[in-house]
Amino acid sequence: MSHAQHRSDEMVSPVAAGVTRVSCNGGGGALGHPLIWLTLTASDDGDAKSATCPYCSRQFIQQQDA
Repeated sequence: MSHAQHRSDEMVSPVAAGVTRVSCNGGGGALGHPLIWLTLTASDDGDAKSATCPYCSRQFIQQQDA
């Protein structure tokens, strides 16, 4: 697996169904950023609720109920 593929996989975090707020600190440590809280929202086309961190661009995507 290339570094670019591995990095891309790390940048998407699944969120349990029913959760509407998540926190992000960019991974902590010297490479992190201030802790922030994000609210998951649905897009206009009805996709799963999601949020993107404005500091590190990590995407949080809510899993669908099974």
